[in-house]
Amino acid sequence: MKRIAGIVLAVLLIGGVVAAVVAGRHGEDKGTATKTVRGVIGSEKADFFADPDVVKALAAKGYTVKADTSGSWAMDGLDLKGDDFAFPSSQAPADQLARKYHAQEPLPRPFYSPLVVVAHRSAAEVLAANGLAVLDGAHRGTLKMSAYLDAARHNRTWQQLKGASAHGELSGTLYISSTDPESSNSGALYLAAASCVANGGKVVAGDADIDRTAPLLHQLVSVQGAQQSSSDGVFRDFITGVGNPLVLVYESQVAALLEQEHSVDDLVVLYPDTTVNSDHTVVPLDAAGRAFGELLSTDPTLRMLAVRHGFRPQGDTTEFLGQTSRLTAYLNQKLTGVRQAPVPTSPVLHEMARRARG
Repeated sequence: MKRIAGIVLAVLLIGGVVAAVVAGRHGEDKGTATKTVRGVIGSEKADFFADPDVVKALAAKGYTVKADTSGSWAMDGLDLKGDDFAFPSSQAPADQLARKYHAQEPLPRPFYSPLVVVAHRSAAEVLAANGLAVLDGAHRGTLKMSAYLDAARHNRTWQQLKGASAHGELSGTLYISSTDPESSNSGALYLAAASCVANGGKVVAGDADIDRTAPLLHQLVSVQGAQQSSSDGVFRDFITGVGNPLVLVYESQVAALLEQEHSVDDLVVLYPDTTVNSDHTVVPLDAAGRAFGELLSTDPTLRMLAVRHGFRPQGDTTEFLGQTSRLTAYLNQKLTGVRQAPVPTSPVLHEMARRARG
């Protein structure tokens, strides 16, 4: 089976660039920038802010950005004194930060990305053969969340699935790898989507709903053992052929990879039929932070560069559809057949994560 380890060097090189930019070493890319804004960002946006073209576009508008990375839910525990903005990966942690720092609404939401499950082709084909997924082609399909959650509820193993015995790498308990829901946005949103399905299609809204869904959510998390706090980490593990054959990531991470590689043989992108959009939301901590957030939302060059990094700009869809037209073998551009689950309030989601972690 072909692996996708051939892209490891490129990914590692990107990581090196990220470290340099996050540390604030822009060098000659400072250009005409006259104002430095500081903040904290989700790790999945580090490559975007590391991109020399993004640095140049921001400098042309008078900005240099210096940012540290953090899990979105962990931002609430950071000392943000002296920062101009926080930039978590979804609206729930952003709303929590906005209340804490009395940020004025509405909060800028420059772009978003749905959650997807990346799978090795052998795993995707076995899921489809057993009614857990529907494949639209060699590299794209839909994960049937109800069927998957039923399999998880009954502790099904790969060995119990028809066709899995032909693939030695498919063994042990069937599960999707995700990040720590107590610190990472993608892990928390995974619980939001799964709990909605388990709760009859309704958002978990109180103690009774939490009690009803908690056993299943604990099962989804506990089977994974130690979890990473960054979606960047689990995605890098997947593309190097390490670990679990099913991993929850952001569509933006897949799209950004394909922008560089054009095609990856051993990759299937499964869109859960019930998923959650990750609304990357800027929490302005002062006027400079608000101006920065609004610039990301409205500047045509920055919106175009956001698509290059796989994000879907808010509002007009033509930018994403046009720039990703050659990636339709992998991407469900219009999210056909995908339902967006409502996200519980921050206190409820925190309690769900706590119970899931046990």
